[in-house]
Amino acid sequence: MLTLGTLVGRAELELDFAAGVDAARYEAVGVATLTTLTLPQLLEGEPQRRLEPGSLVLITGLESRLRGRAEVALETLMEQLALDRCAGLVVHATPEAPRSLSASRGAYEPSRGAYEPSRSAHGLSRVAHDPSRAAHGLSRAVIDLSHTLAVPLLITSAAPPMWARTRHLLRDSRLAGAERHVTQLTTLVQQVPTELADPQAMQRIADWLARSLRVQVLVSDPQRVLAASPATAAETLAPAIIHRSMAESAYPVSPHTRLITLAPARGADTVLAVARSSAPFDDAELRLLGHAARLLGLLDQARREHRAAADASRAARRAAMELLLDGEVDKARRVMAPQAPGLLETDTARVFVVDVPRTHRDTAVRRCEAATAGRALVIADPRTDRRILLVQPVRAGRPTDGVGTELTRLIAALGIGSVGGSGVYSISLLAEALREATAAQGFALQQPDSVALSAHHTDLISLLPAREAQLWARQLLSPLMRNDAQWEQMRETLLMALAHPYTVAARRLNLHRNTVTRRVARAAEALHVDFAYVSDRIAVGLALELVTHREQPGGPVPSGELPPTLRSLLASPQVTAWADTLLLAARGDRRDLLTTATVWLTHDAHIEPTARALGLSEATVRSHLRALEQHLARDLGSLGGLRDLQFSLHVVTGEVEVGERCDALCPAAT
Repeated sequence: MLTLGTLVGRAELELDFAAGVDAARYEAVGVATLTTLTLPQLLEGEPQRRLEPGSLVLITGLESRLRGRAEVALETLMEQLALDRCAGLVVHATPEAPRSLSASRGAYEPSRGAYEPSRSAHGLSRVAHDPSRAAHGLSRAVIDLSHTLAVPLLITSAAPPMWARTRHLLRDSRLAGAERHVTQLTTLVQQVPTELADPQAMQRIADWLARSLRVQVLVSDPQRVLAASPATAAETLAPAIIHRSMAESAYPVSPHTRLITLAPARGADTVLAVARSSAPFDDAELRLLGHAARLLGLLDQARREHRAAADASRAARRAAMELLLDGEVDKARRVMAPQAPGLLETDTARVFVVDVPRTHRDTAVRRCEAATAGRALVIADPRTDRRILLVQPVRAGRPTDGVGTELTRLIAALGIGSVGGSGVYSISLLAEALREATAAQGFALQQPDSVALSAHHTDLISLLPAREAQLWARQLLSPLMRNDAQWEQMRETLLMALAHPYTVAARRLNLHRNTVTRRVARAAEALHVDFAYVSDRIAVGLALELVTHREQPGGPVPSGELPPTLRSLLASPQVTAWADTLLLAARGDRRDLLTTATVWLTHDAHIEPTARALGLSEATVRSHLRALEQHLARDLGSLGGLRDLQFSLHVVTGEVEVGERCDALCPAAT
């Protein structure tokens, strides 16, 4: 768009600011169109319509000195120009008209009652040295009104045909400006991201604004810089934002700086700030900034809503994880159903623990979520700022190594951290699985690749012959399975009571401790076992896991078919290879760890009698057991860890008997 300064610079228009007008103040005012009025039209009250903003009004045929109606009409016109936000008023002065006021460009100073000549941006005023360019007979009242209303007065002596050409020039300039604005809007629309929550969208729009308008751009909220172009824009514009936030609307904004609040109707406190050191912003540029601000406001709203939704999602996942670890499976499923329908609708699951530096955890959480692709429940552990917990539901007939493989790749790609995994557990026993995964993560720190997923690769239950193992387990548990109601009650109680102290089991089952104690005692009586013995706890725990993992109760064992014994289940080549691999590192230790373990299990995992039997101190026994945990990658404080140690010692050394008491219940043992 052409400006008053541009028109003054065109020699054929013989145009200049009238005396007393501050040229520097108005040279950048944009001119949209030209309206010409004659003196008779002015006296008749023309124009009687609202003028377009940016209009330049040319008055021709004025008398040498305005008096009476003409002066009143001119003052009325100037008031209309101010209301309509017109660009200015041009008075046509003929060379022969008397000159009463100098037309030199200067600033009117009402306090001194004088006009001081000054220099314009284009150099020395030509009018001061050209008698033909002297001002027409404008009264001091008109000059004062121009100053009060901020409507610039200009003087021209060019013939009207020259101004007719200017009208065409303004039209062409306006058309070019409109085309340029359309192009800018089209380009701005092209910056709209495919996803409103795209974290880079604001930066791309800021970069585009900086290139298009040759400005510095900053988008920020009170907590952070959201986008800056160039990167140093924050240093330039932050003081203006801070000043405005402290002084609110009282902060004076320079013509070269604009601060726009994004979506003020919603009370948003995100601000778009732009600045440049050259010309102030014209109307087209301000409109473009307004459009960009609305688009940035939508992105900011999407960012806030996405963050709120992400926070709610994280809270729901944390709640579901806590419920799972407390054994509240049904509640956890209800919590996760709206976000991940069917994710937790399995009977078994694995747990993984990822440990990374605190500064990398948020990134690692996002990458874990992307890597597992909805196959696992992922949370940042609220109890420590380094760990990430994952629960992978395991469905029957599907491979279980997908998540473990992805996590192994992730740790390798990050180059930092470690990961440990558990075996497959009943989903109601995830607290036990978490203990195993945590122990495995500790063991992973000793591994070259910082990964310890051996619990997955050496899962004992997956190595047992499925049909025979089911026959054994169902035969052992048959006294509890004859009544469905009793079975449901006893199964839940035993699963929890064998894995945890009775007080913990009672809390997680929402029962009184005495109730848990009575149920466990009735189950032990029905099964003819004594849970004070490690071998009985291990055998019944294995039977419960087999029935829960592999098959739902379906009635008694078929008549005429004898179930195997636990010793026969462990006699397969696969289990022998598993046991040899599991104990390989421990057998190479210079300390006699396997003897300590054998005696410890013989004394039902009690430290004091073990130390007496071995002639060692209790501290030495504990040290041996900790070393054994490192070699086995098992937590010997868990039932699963005890089970794997007992069975592997039985298979490899033959010095630890398994299931003596339980096998007595099976006909095949007699």
